[in-house]
Amino acid sequence: MRPGAVIDPGHLRMRLNLEAPADDDDGQGGSTGEWQHVTGLWAKLEPISASHLEQASQIQQAARYRVTLRHRPDVAIGMRFTRFERVFHILTMSDPDETGRYLVCACEERS
Repeated sequence: MRPGAVIDPGHLRMRLNLEAPADDDDGQGGSTGEWQHVTGLWAKLEPISASHLEQASQIQQAARYRVTLRHRPDVAIGMRFTRFERVFHILTMSDPDETGRYLVCACEERS
């Protein structure tokens, strides 16, 4: 987003869930890998790019998205947004106009 760009709050019309890792102890020195629901929120979801990855001899598709939402102090890198079965992991965050009104997150969805 370019400096000075105006964000139209009417474009925040997709309902997403914000989830945080629930660091529950698995009893063997690790964690369970579960996620805890934090809140539901309204956001704008924009596709940025898509690419193919090879992991463990399997081809996976990774898509990048820009998620714009009203500023929240409890959003952090490592959290994720969900919408039905889709999962968007938060990679970076920024305040596009340095006013504390909005938050723009770069996210990745893998399939």
